Amino acid sequence: MSRRAALGLLAIPFIATLPAHAEQPPQRIVCLDHGLTETLLMLGVRPIAVPNRESWEAWVVEPPLPPEIADIGTLLEPNLEFLQQLRPDIILSIPFLDGIKPLLERIAPVTSISIYAEDGQPYERSVAATRQLAQLVGKVEEGEALIRETEEKFAEIRLRLEPLSERPIYVVSFLDPRNVRVYGRKSLFQEVFDRIGIRNAWTAETNYWGFSTVGIDGLAGSSNARLAYLDPLPTGATGTLTESPVWNAMPFVRSRSMLHLPPVLMFGTLPSATRFAQVLADALTAESANG
Repeated sequence: MSRRAALGLLAIPFIATLPAHAEQPPQRIVCLDHGLTETLLMLGVRPIAVPNRESWEAWVVEPPLPPEIADIGTLLEPNLEFLQQLRPDIILSIPFLDGIKPLLERIAPVTSISIYAEDGQPYERSVAATRQLAQLVGKVEEGEALIRETEEKFAEIRLRLEPLSERPIYVVSFLDPRNVRVYGRKSLFQEVFDRIGIRNAWTAETNYWGFSTVGIDGLAGSSNARLAYLDPLPTGATGTLTESPVWNAMPFVRSRSMLHLPPVLMFGTLPSATRFAQVLADALTAESANG
């Protein structure tokens, strides 16, 4: 955030932390987190603005982001002047952005919802967030339906994958051709694994967000694990990997046990959890069918 933008906000009169008509659902919602945004969209509510539309197209994909939703810039440095012009009723945020919360509160009331925390449990927190958002926007029945449908989908996929669940799986995002972000405890992907009966090959400690950053050779610990890697891939990664002796020595490369998955928001909520379960199930089923 620029110093000029911050100073400009000091001139904005401070707004009370509750909407003038608290009994009415807010109509003009700015949502600063893609996970909360995907939940709103599944509830049938469109925010007026989000950050990083380009990153939504690359990392979230589904549900599609309606074209009329404005882009307010980057997550950590939103365009505060534009945000003021949008005159939101409420700004939805996450604890990660608490550093700019006082500035946001000069524009509109801010509600911060935690999904990722030191104690993990992003799925349970996503369920709670779904109910909180549904109550906020007057979509309580839709919220309960989203929770129910998510759990039903997990149960369906668990049965479908039972014959294919013996081997563990690494789930990674490539940072560059030599390093990956591997997801484990405290991650949304681990929570999905637990619900669809899949073992995670990564059992080491993870950070606040549920991942560890390691070199490719750090994935050699399990001799029979599959590797599931997510799009988008860094530019040139595929060509570099195929030429790497380290990569070619990996057990999952030698056994051709690799699953290429479309993008899924790794820091998402229930819609991302369902999408991950579905794309993983599709990839495992296709691998089995091909022999």
